[in-house]
Amino acid sequence: MKRSAYEESVFINCPFDAAYLNLLNAILFAVFDCGYKPRCAQEADDGSQVRIQKIYQLIAGSKLGIHDISRTGLDPATNLPRFNMPFELGVFLGAKRFGDKHQRSKNCLILDKEPYRYQQYISDISGQDIRAHGDDPETVISIIRDWLKNASPDTVIPGGKEIFRRYKLFMSELPELCAEIPIDPSELTYNDYTSFISEWLRVNA
Repeated sequence: MKRSAYEESVFINCPFDAAYLNLLNAILFAVFDCGYKPRCAQEADDGSQVRIQKIYQLIAGSKLGIHDISRTGLDPATNLPRFNMPFELGVFLGAKRFGDKHQRSKNCLILDKEPYRYQQYISDISGQDIRAHGDDPETVISIIRDWLKNASPDTVIPGGKEIFRRYKLFMSELPELCAEIPIDPSELTYNDYTSFISEWLRVNA
């Protein structure tokens, strides 16, 4: 049975800087390869829309959510921590707890870099199943694959090793795909990258 837009949408709550790019690329590929659609604030660049309203809309429209709360160190420029990811996780959990029946069906995956590290800075979520990725793309792909399989037991999804193999092949071919446009890989926007993934998977299904 075909999933609704709400059921297939996965809200991505993670850092969007260069240091996290390898993990982000792997996360987006895994979500697509498992048959779901990633959603995040970077997909729309509308200066007339207040950012938090955009996030509310994305969370409301996504049954599933991936939340990486590993980026908790101090920003070198401000010497202050970044709270965006824990905040958006809180909004997602609040929607599940206080929303209508539709929203209460939400399911989320919470990621951190190391096991139990989160207990030192966000102890309120102790007792929830937090998964550690160790900053490793293969590990995060396997975690996401297993979580999405459990979310839809009747759906056939390739194993984590196979998805990672395809991810590595896609990344090796990405420079050539960019050259056909042409566009420099360093210029890829979120929408550029997700379009490349979607088309590559369609051709290489």
